[in-house]
Amino acid sequence: MEAAKILVVDDDPDIRAVLAELLQKDGHQVRDCSTGAAAVAAGQAEKVDVVLADLRLPDMDGLGVLRAFLEGSPETAVIVMTAFGTVETAIQAIKTGAYDYLPKPFKLDEVRLGVQRALERKRLLQENRRYRQELQGKYRLENVVGASGPMLAIFKTVARVAPTRSTVLIQGESGTGKELIARTLHYNSDRAQGPFVPVDCGALPETLLESELFGHERGAFTGAATLKRGLFEVARGGTCFLDEIGDVAPAVQARLLRVLQEHEIKRVGGTEPLKTDVRVLAATHTPLDTLVKARSFREDLYYRLSVVTITLPPLRERRDDIALLADFFLRKVAREAGKRVERIAPEALALLTAYPWPGNVRELEHAIERAVILTQNPTLLPADLPPELQAPPGGRPAPAAPVLPLREVERRHLLFALERAQGNRKRAAEWLGITRRTLYRMAARYGIDLSASRE
Repeated sequence: MEAAKILVVDDDPDIRAVLAELLQKDGHQVRDCSTGAAAVAAGQAEKVDVVLADLRLPDMDGLGVLRAFLEGSPETAVIVMTAFGTVETAIQAIKTGAYDYLPKPFKLDEVRLGVQRALERKRLLQENRRYRQELQGKYRLENVVGASGPMLAIFKTVARVAPTRSTVLIQGESGTGKELIARTLHYNSDRAQGPFVPVDCGALPETLLESELFGHERGAFTGAATLKRGLFEVARGGTCFLDEIGDVAPAVQARLLRVLQEHEIKRVGGTEPLKTDVRVLAATHTPLDTLVKARSFREDLYYRLSVVTITLPPLRERRDDIALLADFFLRKVAREAGKRVERIAPEALALLTAYPWPGNVRELEHAIERAVILTQNPTLLPADLPPELQAPPGGRPAPAAPVLPLREVERRHLLFALERAQGNRKRAAEWLGITRRTLYRMAARYGIDLSASRE
């Protein structure tokens, strides 16, 4: 059990001594007080993990101590103790915010177990907070990489619509990052502390999808032995992301329309409507307007889903972003793998830029991950890339993927390095694996002005 700071508050010196000895043997730091005022002052002077407080104190009751800690240190778990307890007193303490309640006389093992549980609760709360902070950091808008015109327009839309509760339809080919945009919308909204619940609508048959989304009552169908809450209930206060919404059957489309219009659901086999508090984001690889024209998707549902529409371009239409994305994935994978791979050779970057990327950003990420894991060099070389990038079909790139002249690739990569180094010439040269003198010569060759940069 982890060591912790524990405060014992009781006007009986014998109880304070017994509890202090018990908890110190478990490796905890223990401080004791005989009055409520002294306990509150101790909590203000130093963070405390757990408070064991008697409900009967000379100057104030234990509930007063509890309220003071709830206000000043809500992470502190307060366990109240009393020899005069009743069920009503216990209920009042728990309702007020006490973590636990110990009637006197108590067994020492009960005290030890109560403290252990309180510390475990605090650890879980801290982990949960850290996890949410990591998620919010991971899905910050600046971590959606791109500098091309189409992506800048998308960033503006995401920034404007994220704080709202509008339904958003995200369209794009497989691998373009639709779920990443959905998560970015969620974690930059006022629902960021609520759940993000993704649903792959295309992977589930109609009956199973209906049960997953809306839940079912016990006995609603064969095998429904217990009541099940649907994902719209699970996502209460958060966001439900409906991926591949175009694959949803007409019967489920009708029920989704009710969710968006009435903000309520009915479980399968149920009769009572249940109110929902969920923001809906949807994604599709097939533009929904074409499905509406083909009469396979409801027009009224389409209009409800597409209050705001974000269309993600395929990677072959945003080639200016390939160098940025490749560098982003290289640094991410190298950091996670603990490898010192710092740059991409211009020849390798030329291959990356020329490739048509049928799998889009996801395929690029996998290619860079593979290359970083397998390379033995600090610089990714053409030989480190997957075979399909090194030898395109027919010995030359597809017409949709023209090869940039090496001179243009080098010029762009040099500009990228200078931008990434924020104009620091020394750092840019180190990243490129060249001397500063070579950097100056390349800049002069490509007409790049270094006067605004620095050493």
